[in-house]
Amino acid sequence: MKSSTHLFLFGSGPPFTPNLGEEFKRLAEGSKIAVLYIEREGSADYLPLYTDCLGISDSEIYYLPLRNEYSSEDLAALKESDAVIIGGGDTVLYRRFIVETSVGEVVRNLFEEGRPLAGFSAGALISPEECVISPNDNVQEIQLFEKGLGLLSGAVVSAHYLEWEEEVNLKAAVQKTDVAKGYGIAENSGVYLKNGRLSDIEGYIHIESHY
Repeated sequence: MKSSTHLFLFGSGPPFTPNLGEEFKRLAEGSKIAVLYIEREGSADYLPLYTDCLGISDSEIYYLPLRNEYSSEDLAALKESDAVIIGGGDTVLYRRFIVETSVGEVVRNLFEEGRPLAGFSAGALISPEECVISPNDNVQEIQLFEKGLGLLSGAVVSAHYLEWEEEVNLKAAVQKTDVAKGYGIAENSGVYLKNGRLSDIEGYIHIESHY
């Protein structure tokens, strides 16, 4: 029997919104959680924001700094995780270090096995089959269309929807990728998709329908 899939997407960085955090915590069952992030100045102080609301001990959190290559130990530890959190930051780099890498393959397998996955900002943007990166989010300052992780089909995602005034960009993304809908997620807001279908929302979400 195929496992249900559980995808949580947030329009900005951590923490989880209260209700979706409780839902993620219930699905993760307080077990080992992997946090995938890009190291930068202040990371050590920032990382606990992802997991503090989940009420789990530090010993149950596996922090994996993203980079070009991963060791067998990295992958083995990730495979043992019961839930995955993909952080926010430079979306272009997150996509490069995850989507078409050994880590991306492990993350997809865990997700398909029913392990909950949460993506914050960049983590949310790379989750669908089509990763659309806003002109506000890359040095070229144009809308980029790249291959995503493939955890969500038939939809694209826009983060910081209100704050970056993404209405025009989301409409363009939905039309160009020819998907059924686009989720515009404001900061401090999120969606929970069970088996690819919208199950819960918290905060401000705009749904752009194509058909």
